Amino acid sequence: MLKLTDVHVHFGKLHILQGVSLEVATGESVALLGRNGVGKTTTLRAIMGLAVRGRGRVEFDGEDLAECPPHEVPRKGIGYVPQGRGIFPNLTVHENLCIGLPGKSDGEREEYVFGRFPRLKERLKQAGGTLSGGEQQMLAIARCLMMRPRLIILDEPTEGIAPILVSEIRREIHLINQSGISVLLVEQNVQTALKLCQRVFIMEKGAVVHSAPSHELKTHPEIVHRYLGLSL
Repeated sequence: MLKLTDVHVHFGKLHILQGVSLEVATGESVALLGRNGVGKTTTLRAIMGLAVRGRGRVEFDGEDLAECPPHEVPRKGIGYVPQGRGIFPNLTVHENLCIGLPGKSDGEREEYVFGRFPRLKERLKQAGGTLSGGEQQMLAIARCLMMRPRLIILDEPTEGIAPILVSEIRREIHLINQSGISVLLVEQNVQTALKLCQRVFIMEKGAVVHSAPSHELKTHPEIVHRYLGLSL
């Protein structure tokens, strides 16, 4: 479904991505792990066309996205929940949900989203900026689901969220994947990543240096310690 091949990104003289290659298969959940500053967020932004690629290919269903402007990428079937959520604080919950839709609001899709996140239905007329951090994250995910994505990309979805809502967001990400939507997840909490994802890519210094099924990392915690400095 999604395939990155030798992707490079420069910011001025800084060589941020130095040949990133990874794949996400249809219906698969994949985690992208690494220490801070190794290029995980830049990789996601390169997929969405928000970071200009120096060379390399980003393909979705076999189509090279090089010529696709960023605002068209979601219409290809890729949903993106950025770090910091990216909601519009002065718009209502309902207005946030409808941003990006090609026409009128989609009542059928709204009901699906409210089934996933009933808290949002209770706050339809409330400004997005007045929601709690966890509720804003739910809104950001729900806004992606309104576009009927086949792949959803999440950058640190549990960061800075109250523990009582973290478990709810984890559960919903799992259910989204179980419904057939592929998931690419950047997550600092390795335990969360291993629970939610079937396969893991680990980055160092702008490149993928290790990939393995999640169960392999669970049984070989020394790999996680070697690359991430963490103990499972």
